[in-house]
Amino acid sequence: MTSVLPTTFCDLSLHHAITMTQPPRLSSSAPRTLPQGPRCQRPHRQRLDRFATTVITAGAFAVLAAILAIGVFLLWESLPLLAIDDMALFNSLSPLAWGTLKAALAAMVFALPIALGAAVYTAMYMPARQRTRIKPLLEMMEAIPGVVIGFIAGLILAPWVERHLTFTLVLLIWLPASALLAGMLWHSLKKRWRQRLPFSSAALWLIPWFALMIVFTLWAAPLAEQYLLGDDLRRFLDLQLGIDYATRNAMIVGAAMGFAVIPSVYALAEDALSDVPPALLEGAQALGADRWQALLKVALPAAGPGIFSAVMIGAGRAVGETMIVLMASGNTALLSASPFEGMRSMAAAIAIEMPEAAPGSSTYHLLIFAALLLFVFTFLVNTLAETVRLRLRTRLKRMRGGA
Repeated sequence: MTSVLPTTFCDLSLHHAITMTQPPRLSSSAPRTLPQGPRCQRPHRQRLDRFATTVITAGAFAVLAAILAIGVFLLWESLPLLAIDDMALFNSLSPLAWGTLKAALAAMVFALPIALGAAVYTAMYMPARQRTRIKPLLEMMEAIPGVVIGFIAGLILAPWVERHLTFTLVLLIWLPASALLAGMLWHSLKKRWRQRLPFSSAALWLIPWFALMIVFTLWAAPLAEQYLLGDDLRRFLDLQLGIDYATRNAMIVGAAMGFAVIPSVYALAEDALSDVPPALLEGAQALGADRWQALLKVALPAAGPGIFSAVMIGAGRAVGETMIVLMASGNTALLSASPFEGMRSMAAAIAIEMPEAAPGSSTYHLLIFAALLLFVFTFLVNTLAETVRLRLRTRLKRMRGGA
């Protein structure tokens, strides 16, 4: 009988434990190799683990130090602005701040219904096989650069909407209404037809329905414009309401930035809804609740912090977006609530004017102060979102433990 002799103290202890617990064998044709436990690692493996841990820890602290250094630099460069007794400089920030909030609000109004609706449908109703295919496709939308979205919005979408303004406005109202109409018609069908058109596959049979509604809107919009207004909509807005329609306006910016924000909001909200313990939903349905009641009364409250975190991160992305606003807004510093007029955000102003601002000038310090406001806002929003997300994870762990 041959065996591999232990060479270290750890191997010797393990060899003694094995020989004491196992009966001896009379013969063996192959040498026995002793298992190596976690305490029996080689010294160079331990050194590699310590080195990797040190590098990761140093990298984490380096990131935190860089963020702190950016904040300190912006604050230090903004201090001379407080000594300038010129209210005109501070008043010039008002249109920029309003434009930033206006663009972010327009983007969230466009993005939230689509992103949250898609998250609810894929997490709660879509079959698992379809979900594994559709969810990565929606998340890959986040890889599209903002400059590409802004280019398409400014050079293609904005002129097209200007030529078909009535069709666009009617479509924004009629398309959600047609979705509700499709749901009502589906519920009124007989049971055998509803089985042929299951709700879990609504994403497939709604495509021809929406295509039909778009064709109908394209046909009905010019007739509505002619019989209701008697004139071109842009001319009506200008003469009757005093609204000057700009080619690149808040509506275009909201659609473009909303398209960029949808993937991040969708991914976080869908993950929050998917993490809700199935036992909660099954218990609600066992007590007599239907799927909608279980969704509204159980799933949404349980995933509420995660959904709130997704909305906050999307808002932070919309506030800090630069290229889309720069290319699709017209860069007009206006204090106007009209969605048909342009705006200018603080991020776009920094990108345009910073290369021409002389260091130490009042314009330079004003732009640095605008950057400080953006930095503080995004930092607070992301911190709040991460705190809420961690609380959601702790709550869901407790729910799973109780279940």
